[in-house]
Amino acid sequence: MGRFTNNRLFVWLVYLILGLLAIYLLLLVRPVFVHIYVFLKAVLAPFLIAMVISYVLNPIVSMLHERKVPRTIAVLLIYAVFISAVVVLIVNMIPMFSEQMEQLNHHVPELTMRAENLVTDINNNSFLPESVRAGFNKALVSVEKQVTESLTRFINNIGSVLNVVFIAFIIPFLAFYILKDFEVFERAVITYLPKSHRNNVVRMVKDIDEALGSYIRGQFIVCVIVGVLAYIGYEIIGVPYPLLLAGIVMVTNIIPYLGPFFGAAPAVIVASTVSVKMVVFVVIVNTACQILEGNVVSPQVVGRTLHMHPLSIIFALLVGGELAGIVGMIMAVPIFAALKVIVQHLFAYYVRRKTI
Repeated sequence: MGRFTNNRLFVWLVYLILGLLAIYLLLLVRPVFVHIYVFLKAVLAPFLIAMVISYVLNPIVSMLHERKVPRTIAVLLIYAVFISAVVVLIVNMIPMFSEQMEQLNHHVPELTMRAENLVTDINNNSFLPESVRAGFNKALVSVEKQVTESLTRFINNIGSVLNVVFIAFIIPFLAFYILKDFEVFERAVITYLPKSHRNNVVRMVKDIDEALGSYIRGQFIVCVIVGVLAYIGYEIIGVPYPLLLAGIVMVTNIIPYLGPFFGAAPAVIVASTVSVKMVVFVVIVNTACQILEGNVVSPQVVGRTLHMHPLSIIFALLVGGELAGIVGMIMAVPIFAALKVIVQHLFAYYVRRKTI
């Protein structure tokens, strides 16, 4: 028996069999984990979003608190400034949005006719193989079916929409109480930590803050700057609905690598209904925005990177998208970076324990 246990191939084979058995057992209980995940996502999602907002705003609250402003008053001041800025933006942008939505509604029949003509031209094009035309028509049917199903799901899930509205309403209150008692929470967590591990955990939390602080806070500023640049570019080239399209670019830019493609897609689709020349201009504008963002804006605003390989970031995006859709893709990189710091500290801790 000792001969087998000393054989590395035999040991690895045993580990492989145990691993496959563990995976099989997990697959058997997968429905239980799915229900638990859905429940926890519904309950914890507002708290997680509120914690992210609090993390972003806490440095400002702390700065005001150091200048003898009570934390409650500091949080209320930040909320007042934010609400005032939003009101000013909404008051000034509502007419622009209304005008562009009216233009979009006015041009929908024309856009539909152009799309139909495009499909007709492709079907009547003798240079394209029959298989290509059949595949194109099949893709259109699939898209139409997905849109219909999405609208049906939306209508059938009005309760879910109301739940989202309720969550959006409750998040500011959660963020307020977290910001108000941020230091209390920090002291409480430290108090409950075992004294033997307290210094290590505090050092780990500081490293996570150092890794994520500039990234999370800077990304919000970068997205706003990219949105403004896109709006200016769209105005210059004369693409329809520049404010709406630039808003999409701003929101999606928070997703690394994939975000710019998601943000540019609606503008390219709208430009394709105008002319090929407009499509080229839209591509040039978005490329210029990303070049400026990658080489000028992000290095100046974000400062330091997360030191993550692009393959790791793409993997995190895929996992986040699979677990929680667009929100998961937005949260994937910061969470993955924090987990990376935690794993590094755990590995260093166990290495030290072995050397003692």
